[in-house]
Amino acid sequence: ELLKEYDVFAVPVERAEDARYAAVLVAVGGLSRGFRLPDAALQIYAEADVFEEDRRAPERRRAATKAFLSDLRDLKVSDLVVHIDHGIGVFVGLKQIGVADSVQEFLELRYAGEDKLFVPVERLDLVQKYTGATRPPIDRLGGTSWERAKTKVKKAMRDMAEELLKLYAARKAVPGHAFSPDSHWQQEFEDAFEYELTPDQQTAIADIKRDMESPTPMDRLLCGDVGYGKTEVAMRAAFKVVMDGKQVAFLAPTTVLAFQHQKTLRERFAGFPVRIDMVSRFRTKAEQKETLADLSAGKVDIIVGTHRLLSKDVEFRDLGLLVVDEEQRFGVAHKEKIKQLRKKVDVLTMSATPIPRTLNMSLVGIRDMSIIETPPKDRLSIQTNVVKFDQQVIGRAIRNELARGGQVYFVHNRVESIFSIGNLVQRLVPEARVVVGHGQMDEELLERAMLDFVARKFDVLLATTIVENGLDIPNANTIIINRADRYGLSQLYQLRGRVGRSDRPAYAYLLIPPEDNLSPVAKKRLAAIKEFSDLGSGFRVAALDLEIRGAGNLLGGEQSGQIDAVGFEMYMKLLEQTVRELKGEDLEDDLRATVNLRVDLKIDASYVPDMNQRLMLYRKVAAARREEEIDRVLEEAADRYGPLPDSVLNLADYGRIRVMADRLGVDTIDREGRTVVLKFRPHRLPVSR
Repeated sequence: ELLKEYDVFAVPVERAEDARYAAVLVAVGGLSRGFRLPDAALQIYAEADVFEEDRRAPERRRAATKAFLSDLRDLKVSDLVVHIDHGIGVFVGLKQIGVADSVQEFLELRYAGEDKLFVPVERLDLVQKYTGATRPPIDRLGGTSWERAKTKVKKAMRDMAEELLKLYAARKAVPGHAFSPDSHWQQEFEDAFEYELTPDQQTAIADIKRDMESPTPMDRLLCGDVGYGKTEVAMRAAFKVVMDGKQVAFLAPTTVLAFQHQKTLRERFAGFPVRIDMVSRFRTKAEQKETLADLSAGKVDIIVGTHRLLSKDVEFRDLGLLVVDEEQRFGVAHKEKIKQLRKKVDVLTMSATPIPRTLNMSLVGIRDMSIIETPPKDRLSIQTNVVKFDQQVIGRAIRNELARGGQVYFVHNRVESIFSIGNLVQRLVPEARVVVGHGQMDEELLERAMLDFVARKFDVLLATTIVENGLDIPNANTIIINRADRYGLSQLYQLRGRVGRSDRPAYAYLLIPPEDNLSPVAKKRLAAIKEFSDLGSGFRVAALDLEIRGAGNLLGGEQSGQIDAVGFEMYMKLLEQTVRELKGEDLEDDLRATVNLRVDLKIDASYVPDMNQRLMLYRKVAAARREEEIDRVLEEAADRYGPLPDSVLNLADYGRIRVMADRLGVDTIDREGRTVVLKFRPHRLPVSR
């Protein structure tokens, strides 16, 4: 058809013998570039030559290998590792061993019964750092425990994935409301946003609108750190619903969060004729009754509240969208009610627990997810100070924040001594208005204290770790954490994340006892939190602890035990395989060629002195699926360590050969003297005619 437009008459053919019937032929085949055969007076063009681009679908990124490369830069002697075939062992170190006429480097692993396994560095794609909430027993080489653990995990995973697929299919089968395309008002509402959207926000908004405009009920999970702009994304969806004459329910786990959502919504919708109301324990029964009557009559467009919104007496005239904030913090009965609503109305769930991107990729086509991990444009990183408990430091930190009109969080996790700390703060800064909040207080009093702090009736909120979740106060930009040595890394990261929500510099003071009293683990933890004060580093810092929690929240608590059994990365790999099997996809592409070239493939310590950096380079080459990835590794090495020695070039060539072998269906490549033997996988043997 295309050639006709240029007056070229072409004939489609299936066999070369048909070529005699025309001058220009079109055939289907696999060819990356064209070539010329002068003797046969034949010029062959490939699709890429004609269209100047490779029109094949982009290769689907492999979650197990690329998106979540195990961070071997953190691997230390005695750490647990997972070998895909042999299970959980202990990392002993790197060892050089003479093989035939070359010296090669191996990863030495110890298993039960003092058995040892030596893994060639070029096969580091088989090894992952173990990450889980517990320290499991190590496996025995040749034993059955590892295969049993993998089988058990896959069964639990298959049940869970099948359940998700059923839900997905049920949703597809029920016709929902297809919302109208964006109106002029929608454009006006979006233009009124005073900040620039981040690329992640733009993608999330596009995903959500596409879901809403289709007749299938939406069920999308929106993940991102607090303050990264999830609420703005949700408000645009809410506006779209109201424009179609339907209602929106905003569901929050606490009254304080519900109050904050209502405040944000009212400010954002101020110039538009949209009625926003709230049901909460801080309103009289008469007020609540009136609000619910108006909701039922369709006079309220957007209603905000806690699980109270799920009660039987709450009726909507025409509910179009349910926005759920932090669903994992609701009880079982409430989750069940939300599940029922999911089948009929569009649901957008927001979560501040980082959900690993790998998990997102593994569940493609089962759970719709959008992830926001780009911080807003003017966000500054938090200046973190690890200091000994010092009254002068505390007084100065609070006075400085108050002087610029801000507020302070003071975290002290001992209820029995919290009031004596309150007296100390009052003595150091007499002008400060201090309010105390802790988990043993009456719930209503605690919520009132929090709300008063949000409303700026107090300058300092002295609280236990209850402030870890859900407070979003741009005006609070200093946090003081007492006995910071007693917290886990992810908890410190989340606490510190309470500040730095605006374009003002934010400060975190981690107060510790004299260094002699600190355990080695606490010292290391505090050094890490200081080091990772750059933005978005939460995905690396607290990384795995938080991500495992995120995976547990999303997949259900019982999956957390399965993650511990095989380690986080192995779990992700198995999950991706399970989902692809259930969807009828071919897993053949996951097989990798074994290449034995008997050449020097080690990176000398004289070239890259740090063992962990060497491990990272080995792992990147071993895990590469495309030649460009290997080129990037070489560029990175040359940039950091100087001209590339022959052994590194050999390693890169090994990686390229393996990538090509995978593409051609080669199973093994063995070099014996000057002979190289290639064995193909049975059904991938190139056909010769």
